[in-house]
Amino acid sequence: MNPQIVFTGLGVVCGAGLKVDGIWDAIRHGQSSIKEITSWDVSRWPLKMAAEVTGVDNRTLVEDRKLHKMISRTDLFGLYAANCAVQQSGLLGHRESLDPAAAVQFSDRSGIYAGSGAANYGCNYDFYPALAAADGDLNKFGGQFSESVNPMWLLRNLPNNVLCHVGIRYNFKGANACVTNHCAGGILALAEAAATLRANEADRAIAVGHDTPCEPESVLHFMRLGLMAAETVRPFDQRRDGTIFGEGAASVVLEKAADAQARGAAIFGEFLGSGCVTEATGVLRLRPDGDGLSRAIELALADAGITPAQVGLVVAHANGTPASDASEANALRHVFGEAMPPVTGFKWAYGHLIAASGIVDVVFALLALRDKIVPGIPTLQTLDPALAPLTVSSAPQTPRSDIALVLCRGFGGLNVAVLVRAHP
Repeated sequence: MNPQIVFTGLGVVCGAGLKVDGIWDAIRHGQSSIKEITSWDVSRWPLKMAAEVTGVDNRTLVEDRKLHKMISRTDLFGLYAANCAVQQSGLLGHRESLDPAAAVQFSDRSGIYAGSGAANYGCNYDFYPALAAADGDLNKFGGQFSESVNPMWLLRNLPNNVLCHVGIRYNFKGANACVTNHCAGGILALAEAAATLRANEADRAIAVGHDTPCEPESVLHFMRLGLMAAETVRPFDQRRDGTIFGEGAASVVLEKAADAQARGAAIFGEFLGSGCVTEATGVLRLRPDGDGLSRAIELALADAGITPAQVGLVVAHANGTPASDASEANALRHVFGEAMPPVTGFKWAYGHLIAASGIVDVVFALLALRDKIVPGIPTLQTLDPALAPLTVSSAPQTPRSDIALVLCRGFGGLNVAVLVRAHP
């Protein structure tokens, strides 16, 4: 029998704010954080919109100023979200109450799983002045690049910085992994953390996903691929024209339910199961029939030991790109038929956070279950007739049960499904 696994800490930072409840309140009131980009001059750019994290000092995210020189912007977000989740969970105070031997075992049985987008194009920007000055002369570049490249360049761009520094900060020394798998990085970190607890390789684990795709080259290349929207994200709408980047991170603390209950922890929900498949069709191509996503959902349902009829709401990937939304609708119709639960999505509110996108959706799926509401998608004006019937709405709906299905998709035909349940 698999042990019951519960969520005891939640943390999020994104363009909509720094606090989970504040962001959730904005979602419920239909407020989007997608605005004109401020981190570089977009006055002559064809695409100008993103959901950036603005007006936040680095010390608000990570108090240790020395660490700022050794980590990147995406790491700051990841560490902040992880800190919020850990502090809320009460794990640190509980460890302090243990005798020395038990405290050592507690640390050794505490795991960390991080999902990142690996390196963004910004990691190369330090080299550009020297490359321009060298004018094609690589010998000259080799002699001058150290003048413009930060000596901490390598340390700042390690994809596992969040994993390492969470462990260092909290002395968590158990099972761990860093998942760099495009959009699925964060939600796969969560799934791997749950699998670790099921396998009794750890008693608790922090899962975090973080990314900062709001940079010139990422926007430019996604635009050239035809994946970016001009104004906002309009999932499933007949006018949908693409997605818009957001930046930030989300983190959760997972524990065995018996341990959480024994120490009197607040519980936000239960992890039920997950499924992950690839369509093996190419880097960008999606099967129109949604085969990969429907198989991931079916695997998650089997892992959780439940039927489609028991699912109360779906938080769709809903990235607003024509092909992804269409194949996602087909997958949902295949799995649920005419008995589809209410469907929503959140990227209209805080953009597409790439590696953090799936795990941040899990956080707000838990709150949707807690408050017994399926927030509407305010940017949905007219459902694309080709996607009907699809139980999506611009107005709030009511979940039909206490279980939520969260979907996440990534390049390479990757599809992930996670099932969570509300805590009684």
